[in-house]
Amino acid sequence: MGRIFYIMGKSATGKDHIYKALLQDESLRLFPLVLYTTRPMRTGEEDGREYFFVDEDRLACMRAAGTIIEERIYDTALGKWHYFTADEGQIRLDERDYLGIGTLESYELLCSYFGSATLVPLYIETETGLRLERALKREKKQDPPRYDEMCRRFLADEEDFSEENLARAKIPWRIVNDTSLEDCIAEAKRKIDTIRREEKHA
Repeated sequence: MGRIFYIMGKSATGKDHIYKALLQDESLRLFPLVLYTTRPMRTGEEDGREYFFVDEDRLACMRAAGTIIEERIYDTALGKWHYFTADEGQIRLDERDYLGIGTLESYELLCSYFGSATLVPLYIETETGLRLERALKREKKQDPPRYDEMCRRFLADEEDFSEENLARAKIPWRIVNDTSLEDCIAEAKRKIDTIRREEKHA
């Protein structure tokens, strides 16, 4: 049975860079678990890569078809945005391991759906001041920048990824991305390899 290695962390911890690097490493043999969202596509994003970008009508159709595994709604500065995981036949855990990226809430809901033994958390942690610097730098590149939404997301993450919530979700370890992205990626690879070795010898 396959596993879902699931990257999580507060905004501006480097999750997207780490996700891309792990997917591109052919030795890891990981397939993307791509989430869906109704939020607007950001500059530099591509449909089917970061997310499947859908509208409210498509979301309603998928709800009616019963293909949605988990769904979250965020009341943002730009309106309500939906983020969700759906299975339209593309998730084949009997054949392969997947790499996903999302929130702590989505991780817990996927654990409920697939079973906690299927999900392997890869929690990325970055010092708060450094995260804020990175978030501001990234937002400046957007057209137009939405600093109100950046601040809302930043503060919401402090609550969503509180130590209490992390303990409840039983996140066993952290991968720190403060100084070297390369070192952080290497540590994530070691975690994946360790889990697979332990599974073979179980």
